[in-house]
Amino acid sequence: MAAQSMTYGIVVGNRGFFPDHLAKTGREEMIAAVEAAGAKAVVLSPEESKYGAVETYAEASRCADLFKKHASELDGIIVTLPNFGDERGVADALRLSGLRIPVLMQATPDRSDAMTIATRRDSFCGKMSACNNLMQYGIPYSLTTLHTESPASAEFKSDLAWFGQVCRIAKGLKNLRIGSIGARPAAFNTVRYSERILETNGISVEPIDLSEIFGRISRMKDSDDAAQSKLAAIKKYVTTEGIPDDALLKMAKLGAVIDTWMKQTACTISAVQCWTSMEEYFGVVPCTVMSMMSNNLIPSACEVDVPGTLSMYMLALASGSPSALLDWNNNYGSDPNKCVCFHCSNLPKHFFADVRMDYQEIIAGTVGKLNTFGTCVGRVKAGAMTFARYSTDDRRGIIRGYTGHGRFTDDPLETFGGAGVAEIPHLQRLLKFICHEGFEHHTAANFSEVSKAIHEAAIRYLGWESHHHPHLED
Repeated sequence: MAAQSMTYGIVVGNRGFFPDHLAKTGREEMIAAVEAAGAKAVVLSPEESKYGAVETYAEASRCADLFKKHASELDGIIVTLPNFGDERGVADALRLSGLRIPVLMQATPDRSDAMTIATRRDSFCGKMSACNNLMQYGIPYSLTTLHTESPASAEFKSDLAWFGQVCRIAKGLKNLRIGSIGARPAAFNTVRYSERILETNGISVEPIDLSEIFGRISRMKDSDDAAQSKLAAIKKYVTTEGIPDDALLKMAKLGAVIDTWMKQTACTISAVQCWTSMEEYFGVVPCTVMSMMSNNLIPSACEVDVPGTLSMYMLALASGSPSALLDWNNNYGSDPNKCVCFHCSNLPKHFFADVRMDYQEIIAGTVGKLNTFGTCVGRVKAGAMTFARYSTDDRRGIIRGYTGHGRFTDDPLETFGGAGVAEIPHLQRLLKFICHEGFEHHTAANFSEVSKAIHEAAIRYLGWESHHHPHLED
């Protein structure tokens, strides 16, 4: 996802009694910056408006028509102000387009040695006026790190990459459909959520009972092409030495049935019932099947944690890499900024330094070892970490959550399942926040540093409450 080609609409601001030749060069500089990032620019040509910029209402209308023509392609809009810019022209172009996609406001800096009437930009000031108008029009927008940045600068290059992450989240969650496979385990009140609140936010949940999944599996022949293809994929994905053949075939059929059902229902991601119906009535854990989906950027969360898989997907959209659902599980000795993150586990292979298939040691004590093969066991590798958790607040009728970053370490750890040591600045502050606010013990995690993009997309374009840990720099 991170490598996918992005397409941005560009609004070039211009105001006639400022040096309008700057609009011409500014347009060219922004197109060059966007294309250097591997993205496509949709912008008025010099034949469609003066210098391909937007100043008058007629030019704003033409820009809006251009954006509407490319609406299905556009991921976001960049407003560039090479001079002061016409604040109404910018706002009108966005309003008339009818698009509700992320907007990045950029203003090009003046040079202290070029402040004559022929060269002074005043975009420093114009950016404030343009933002004021967008606020009046009710159009959400994002800001660059510095108030003014040259399109060719390293700062803007970084901001454009960040804005791309924001755009992918906003676009990826639009009309999202989540597969809810099985009922919530009775012992896990913590993963309750509101389908209605998600639906209000444009996210649909498609449920299916485990009995239907098991029924479809029972009608599937061992020789079925889909089952055999999935079996080969499982053996290629993870070491299966010591795992009984009948358990592997059950996993393959489970995976084949889930794949087919998700395609039939247009579900992008899923959450699956495991504890302990899957083991008692089918005889394997679904961990490897779920791990494979997550590793292919199709997140799947256990315990029917639908908001958990939603949070995983936000991270995957931003980073373009697999996400996992983890428990905030144990303290790590006496270090207040380290903890053990754990699941038993369905973590994607991407998360492990080394991984093998094994049985689920916790559930085995209840249902027997032979009914619990299929976990992905190993040590979580060291690297950058972004965590995120967004959930429905049913009493207030909103979606709220938190995000932040830290790192997985290579500190020694002897345990079972999929586990790693995480080091997070001011961890005790985060843990108090989670407990005071009543968040779940589950969090989504990703090997990346995309927490600012997650936070920006959540508060600016999704309309959710979001806490950035430990605090935003700005």
